[in-house]
Amino acid sequence: MQGITEDAVVWAYKLLLDREPESEHAIRNKCEALETLRDLRLDIINSDEYRSRNKQAQAPASGQSPFFHYAATFDAIGVMYHHAVASLEEKPGYLVNFLGVVIDPKFFPAILQDRSGRVEGVPIPANWHADIAEWGAALRAVDLSGKRFVIAELGCGWGCWMNNAGVAARSSGREVKVIGIEGDGDHLQFAREALAANGFDDTQIELHRGIATFQSGVALFPRQEIPGSSWGSEPIFNATDEQRQKAIHTGHYDEVPMMPLAEVIASEHRIDLLHIDIQGGEADLVEQNLALLNQKVAYLLIGTHSKQIEGRLYAMLLDAGWHLEMERPALFDIVGGQPRIRVDGVQGWRNITLLPE
Repeated sequence: MQGITEDAVVWAYKLLLDREPESEHAIRNKCEALETLRDLRLDIINSDEYRSRNKQAQAPASGQSPFFHYAATFDAIGVMYHHAVASLEEKPGYLVNFLGVVIDPKFFPAILQDRSGRVEGVPIPANWHADIAEWGAALRAVDLSGKRFVIAELGCGWGCWMNNAGVAARSSGREVKVIGIEGDGDHLQFAREALAANGFDDTQIELHRGIATFQSGVALFPRQEIPGSSWGSEPIFNATDEQRQKAIHTGHYDEVPMMPLAEVIASEHRIDLLHIDIQGGEADLVEQNLALLNQKVAYLLIGTHSKQIEGRLYAMLLDAGWHLEMERPALFDIVGGQPRIRVDGVQGWRNITLLPE
């Protein structure tokens, strides 16, 4: 049996346990006992030391966690390790993730309020925000891009994927442009703050207040009393004048523009990654804009919110010649005979007609 290399063991310890191996003997033991990198990852992830350092990894790493049950045409975990920064320093007031992205805990106070000043390891199988499937597909899009990387994030919130994919692309020597659209004004301000904290300047950033659709119009978007308290708000489309007046009068809604996707991404002739997570409107948006996507989007990363949406995306994109590279289905419970989504699904699609520039 040909085992793994000593260098692989050393890097696995650094990335997963944030330390050097305890001895040369320990390194040799791993090399002799383990055959593949996957075996090495699972060996460390299953250790008491790793579990004590990563309390969110509650399920055994043997594959029982649903976040290990994805299908991919590439090594998603390997891609994550490739982009992981080996030596990261704590930054007071921020959580620092494995890519070196800094995140203000105020964006998710209920989750991150106790994580200020900490550095996160590689999120295998998932962290507080995303799992292997989504991390892997986003970083895969970076790897497939050329000298310049352009991301557009629909429903961008605090700018998660603009920041994460953007920082990864910049770290690999690429020029970066980020485009985001968000219906909530406070969340859009979070995105501005996050992008500035992560070193992006105004020439690299394009942000819009609104909702990406197929045609122009006005929608009603729920207003939050406490910014960061909710991230799953759904807009109301096609409201009558009477409904709009009543909704605005309550103080619980804002009127926001509906922006055609073609307008949102008009400033760029090529989008290397389009991230779509719009609370159930994904299939409609893809269907209405399929010709545009075929023309200028190289990679689609879509958060899915039902089996029906997943099926519609399969039918549309496969028929249009896109290649499915990543899929982890939506996770749901059955309540009263009806499916209730617990975790959004993930689909990563590659437009093979667009080559890197």
